[in-house]
Amino acid sequence: MAKSPIMYVKNVKTPLLIIHSLEDYRCWFEQAIQLYTALKYLGKEVRMVVFPGENHDLSRSGKPSHRIVRLRTIVDWFNEKLKT
Repeated sequence: MAKSPIMYVKNVKTPLLIIHSLEDYRCWFEQAIQLYTALKYLGKEVRMVVFPGENHDLSRSGKPSHRIVRLRTIVDWFNEKLKT
């Protein structure tokens, strides 16, 4: 538990984008929901995007349409957060 991000959620200062695949059995969806919920509860800036029917390899072998949405989401997030 000491290495779990949930233990340090109160220290988060950077806006966080959580991208998760529903069939990712290396990183359980419930843990992503717990982190997202804790961040929202504490008033932290967070967004979560969930991809149904994908697993841990979304970025490499996911459906092309999901891979495009994932990349656009990341680019849009950084463009928004890195505005000067």
